[in-house]
Amino acid sequence: MVVGGGFYGCVLALLLRRERGLDVVLLERERELLRRASYANQARVHNGYHYPRSVVTARRSRVNFPRFTEEYRECIDDAFEKIYAVARVGSKVTAAQFERFCHLIEAPVEPAPEAIRDLFEPRLVEGVFRVQETAFDAGKLRDRLASDLDAAGVEVHLGVEATRIEAREGGGLRVRVRRAGDAEPEQGEFSAQRVLNCTYSRLNQLLTDSGLPRIELKQELTELCLVEVPEPLRGLGITVMCGPFFSCMPFPDRGLQTLSHVRYTPHAEWQEGEGFPHRDAYAMLERASRETAFPRMLRDAQRYLPAIADARHVDSLWEVKTVLPRNEVDDGRPILLQEDCGLPGLSCVMGSKIDNVYDVLDCLDVSARA
Repeated sequence: MVVGGGFYGCVLALLLRRERGLDVVLLERERELLRRASYANQARVHNGYHYPRSVVTARRSRVNFPRFTEEYRECIDDAFEKIYAVARVGSKVTAAQFERFCHLIEAPVEPAPEAIRDLFEPRLVEGVFRVQETAFDAGKLRDRLASDLDAAGVEVHLGVEATRIEAREGGGLRVRVRRAGDAEPEQGEFSAQRVLNCTYSRLNQLLTDSGLPRIELKQELTELCLVEVPEPLRGLGITVMCGPFFSCMPFPDRGLQTLSHVRYTPHAEWQEGEGFPHRDAYAMLERASRETAFPRMLRDAQRYLPAIADARHVDSLWEVKTVLPRNEVDDGRPILLQEDCGLPGLSCVMGSKIDNVYDVLDCLDVSARA
């Protein structure tokens, strides 16, 4: 059983069905697949550039980039130029260091054309580079995975919430469930030999409700602004780095761009794990005031990229972002794969980048052979 119908849960369910020949049940709390964090993100398919302070993460992105873009070709938008700019002050890398880093991981990089360099404020930006990154269309990806799951014979239950996992007499696990949103207690159950908890920001919710030890995580209540950009910025995906700066990336499913800012995208944060009070991430999101930080994002971004001043705020995507606290220093994005989480056969899986799912598959293969 896979609990969580985001991208990771769907792909793992397909692997277990197609390559292991197992009977697989997938539970998703929402009425559609890929409705939470797999949708509400920058839609960036990473190619390593974002991680100059974590070479391991960067190299894994480089390995996974061509595989992901090939496998999901019909879901990929590459009809834009991707630009990385390095700030003069406050950046944790210099332009020269960024360029050397790209050569180290063998990622294509070249100086941006003069017309693009002229979009940036030279007093604040010391280097502007053209690189190779793409974006994914979350709507097309959802349709593709739904079709793949159906064709593979994975039993998918939408609108069903796993409320508790417990050991079953005689072996295996029992998963108690209810209709999402119902106030009633458990209304049914499933049995499985192995359960993968792929619920991302609710990993600890399921563990807590099951009376099991929690995992150390950091949660952030985040806002991604969906904007229309002015003509000079159309056809561009822009990231200013490496520090408290911003990105403006295409969001193909809405035909808009996301504006995110390291300082203003997080509206609140809290720690989870043993020794911290438990908070339901979805309840925290539901209670949030949702007062947009767009004016502050825009005010800071236009200092570096003056043309963005005419961007128009259309909507915002609100979600809880989950990261591993140990990677706050180097900004690395490793995968969490923790097996036997308080119960034999219960694994917790969490990735922070959609394209590094293949690393999970490799790890699961190793553990299965062992």
